[in-house]
Amino acid sequence: MASIELKGVEKWFGEVQVIKGVDLAIEEGEFVIFVGPSGCGKSTLLRMIAGLEGTSRGQIMVGDRDATAEPPSKRGLAMVFQSYALYPHMSVAENMGFSLKAAGVKPAERERQVAEAARALRLEEYLDRRPRDLSGGQRQRVAIGRSIVREPTAFLFDEPLSNLDASLRVEMRYEIAKLHQTLKSTMIYVTHDQIEAMTLADRIVVLSAGQIAQVGTPKELYEHPANLFVAQFIGSPKMNVLPCRTARGEWQLEGGRGGVFSGATEAVTLGIRPEHIEMLPEGQGACDGTVDLLEYLGADTNVIVDCGGTLGKVTVRVIGGTTLVPGDRVGLGFDASQLHFFDAQEQSVRSI
Repeated sequence: MASIELKGVEKWFGEVQVIKGVDLAIEEGEFVIFVGPSGCGKSTLLRMIAGLEGTSRGQIMVGDRDATAEPPSKRGLAMVFQSYALYPHMSVAENMGFSLKAAGVKPAERERQVAEAARALRLEEYLDRRPRDLSGGQRQRVAIGRSIVREPTAFLFDEPLSNLDASLRVEMRYEIAKLHQTLKSTMIYVTHDQIEAMTLADRIVVLSAGQIAQVGTPKELYEHPANLFVAQFIGSPKMNVLPCRTARGEWQLEGGRGGVFSGATEAVTLGIRPEHIEMLPEGQGACDGTVDLLEYLGADTNVIVDCGGTLGKVTVRVIGGTTLVPGDRVGLGFDASQLHFFDAQEQSVRSI
């Protein structure tokens, strides 16, 4: 295992800067996930750590050494790609042991290491099969196993589950989580899927336009977003954001009602998650609206309420089903302990 630290890391492609001074320390054995919208630089940053992309400025430390100028082969890192990249003419065992064979490891030792990796990934019964005889999830496990046998100091995953269907993604999330528990290795994982990030990560790094928007545990990011970008990026359905005014210890929705405001500075946006809104009779709560659409999901239902004017559509999560139908008028009650406020620079306004 090894810690990984980025110090003022930048990446330029010609005149375009895609990574803008990233500072990040990843501890030994930590599972860190990079998330963000397409084009935010998360895969580029991972490839820079791996050595597949050069670093324009700054340092990349692997353990206690400066690896910024080292080629990928010298960094001791293993990368698992979105594409399985398995040799079709080789068996699972041969695919997993290929790098060991190329390195001149003796057959007996090679077989032992492949067997250990196969046990960790529950691939023992597939060692003699060809990739064409495996499911997508099994192929991805083989690709991970090929990395494990190298005994790297850290694992780098670049959207490894994006080619799998929904049920296989759930299965592989479990496999990767159990693998981390077993190996206790440092892992850095890139995904655009926030469910993967929330369920797998020790810490999440949210990237926006080549910069870190916030770093924290899944709970910290969900409950205490540092800015409006993180507030709306983390969580599904995303946080509702509504224009508001604050003055003299109170907040007021534009076109609605208000309540007590304890923020230290003025806020212009109120945020509240769908599960923290209660359906009330019209005329009660923070604002009123018309039920526009129902999304029944089984365990719960998302009710989209059109509050009109500047407030627009508000999503409410209701446990189980509801007797509401489109066209019904309702009031929306906000849980006062779960309100988030943001200033004109879209930064979180903390309570006094």
